[in-house]
Amino acid sequence: MKNGDQKDRSLYMRVLENMEEAVVAIDDTERIVLFNPAAQICTGYSDRQALQRPLEDLFGTSADFLRLVRTALQTGRSITSHEDILLHRSSAPPLPVGLSASPLFNRKGDQEGAVIILRDHSQIRELEETVRQADRLAMLGTLAAGLAHEIKNPLGGIKGAAQLLNLELPPDNPMREYTQVMTREVNRVNDLIEELLDLTRPRPKQLSEVNLSRILADQVLMQKQSHPDKEISYQLQLDPSIPPIRGDENLLSRMFLNLLKNAAEAIAGEGNITVTSRIAGQYLYNKPGERPVPMVTVEIQDNGPGIPAEELDRIFTPFFTTKNRGCGLGLAICQKIINEHQGSLRVSSQHQQGTTFTISLPLKRT
Repeated sequence: MKNGDQKDRSLYMRVLENMEEAVVAIDDTERIVLFNPAAQICTGYSDRQALQRPLEDLFGTSADFLRLVRTALQTGRSITSHEDILLHRSSAPPLPVGLSASPLFNRKGDQEGAVIILRDHSQIRELEETVRQADRLAMLGTLAAGLAHEIKNPLGGIKGAAQLLNLELPPDNPMREYTQVMTREVNRVNDLIEELLDLTRPRPKQLSEVNLSRILADQVLMQKQSHPDKEISYQLQLDPSIPPIRGDENLLSRMFLNLLKNAAEAIAGEGNITVTSRIAGQYLYNKPGERPVPMVTVEIQDNGPGIPAEELDRIFTPFFTTKNRGCGLGLAICQKIINEHQGSLRVSSQHQQGTTFTISLPLKRT
């Protein structure tokens, strides 16, 4: 091989190794002959596991994936998916990807395989869901402002009348019990309105250096004392090397407390809650004019009954709740807090196998 060819090949390999897109090349028998680092991250397979194996061995459970690749092989033309394809993986949840498959020709013009390019669309889907959540909260804010004006004034009148009536009744009069119930229920409705307004109205963040490990340890300690009737084992797997991040300590504490409380309430009598933190170097937070920074990921996992699939897409919707008690605003408030910190909040759950909430926050310093 000439020196020029060696330099060209070295350049091509460096380009492939540094591409964000996953690149997989197969020969005409559908055996994998190239598997760049992005493909290893995307699929969860190493190049040693993938090279020289039939494509179907790795992607046999993704029927749409195989169909598009084989169409490109058989027709000799490029194929691009117009919709996301779910890439099923053995050790991770399915990944939405965009796929392009093109025939691979040698210098003589003979077709000898295909090149497959995969683009991870999971962050795009998360961003779209974040925008939808923001739109719902904006609509809810308009509704909440109107409700607060129309409801709080009559509530004040009802509460005042109930308190005056309570003062007029003799101490032993059984009607006093009803006035106390009226006062208590008015307070409950007023608290609900305040919580709804808190969800929708802007609140300036009090930014400082926040030690996530300390916050998580403190909130777990509080939760251990909150459920004496249950046998819940808490496991903390926190990365001590994570430096303080820039955020609002009170808001983040409230969010983690809410998620830990939900995890504990999901466990009937005995169970485990695991809290894990780590730096997710494969994801970067990019803001125009600033250097990209890695993300800090916190996972709160319980082994409760899980969330039914038909309810999973609705749990962040205000007023949706599966609990006997509660107003259904807790997770919506968590979503608002994480949005204000330019992060993301995801949930995965399987029937009878528990639920995992994953919080991602940019590793920004003060």
